[in-house]
Amino acid sequence: MENNSMKNTIGLDLGDKNHTVCILSFYGKVKLKCQIENNLESIKSFFSEYSGATVAMEAGAQSLWISHLLEQMEFNVLIGNPGKLRMIWSSDNKDDYRDAEMLARIARFDSQLLCAVKHRSMDSQYDLNRIKARDVFVRTRTNLINFTRGELKQLGITVESSDADGFHKCAAEVIPTELESCLYPVLGMMENLTSQIKRYDKQIEKLCKEKYPETAAVRQIKGVGSLTALAYVLILESPDRFQKSRDVGAFLGLTPRRNQSGESEKQLRITKAGNPYLRRLMVGSAQYILGPFGEDCDLRRYGERLSERGGKNAKRRAVVAVARKLAVLMHALWITGEEYEKLRHQKKRVAA
Repeated sequence: MENNSMKNTIGLDLGDKNHTVCILSFYGKVKLKCQIENNLESIKSFFSEYSGATVAMEAGAQSLWISHLLEQMEFNVLIGNPGKLRMIWSSDNKDDYRDAEMLARIARFDSQLLCAVKHRSMDSQYDLNRIKARDVFVRTRTNLINFTRGELKQLGITVESSDADGFHKCAAEVIPTELESCLYPVLGMMENLTSQIKRYDKQIEKLCKEKYPETAAVRQIKGVGSLTALAYVLILESPDRFQKSRDVGAFLGLTPRRNQSGESEKQLRITKAGNPYLRRLMVGSAQYILGPFGEDCDLRRYGERLSERGGKNAKRRAVVAVARKLAVLMHALWITGEEYEKLRHQKKRVAA
């Protein structure tokens, strides 16, 4: 081992049972290729000999806790974006050892080629898990509701329109005797899920008020509730990570792809990069703003202008555009803490 371990570059290909390691010297020569077990003791024991080195890995299920562990051990940790590392996942001769070596060589040559991502803190992750658990319950309840509707529809029975919270009560009134043993347990599970979802809603509301008061700034916008506000703050974690508020739209994958060559530039769909759950929440808020219960504001007027242009997908594009502007506006309010003016641009035009 070299005396100066800080000159080493380590590629770490993560796995569920074992991790594959490739260590490059300062001159780019392979010093060691091996595998270590996926547990705290093995990782600490192995990396203690190379303190201060640069470690490159791909983002994945194991990367969160391992990256925090290595950072505590004073390593320079780089977490590559798997979607951008085509030279690794599209190789014709792919194996774990080669992947680890490629990660090390990319980090050694130019770390920007990794398109590095940054994991949120463990504290933020613990709070975000509440939101994720709630989402799982909501999606499970939706599947149960669709199943029940489908089974009753085959018998010519239609359940009266109701929200998801009260569906199990309406369905219980129309279920025939022959299906009671089959569908009553399903309705009972819906009721339990609804109760748990309401508990999560109270916890989220409490977190917004007590632990994350900065969510109050973005909740000024009608259509942005405590769930969306808390998810926004936890996933972005710090407003200072973006130099401009407009960068948030690209971070959430709400900006169109580009394919420009010569004088032609194709119109493409959005990138869908970043966190898909937060993007879904932003689109949901945009739909509320453009819907029948949305208030008159700059965002709504902007979306209506886009919808009036016509075309097959005009309304869909308008929703995405409003979601992108909403994400930018929320970031600006988060930084400044200013009072939200729903018709600010209209006032400026009148004054001009």
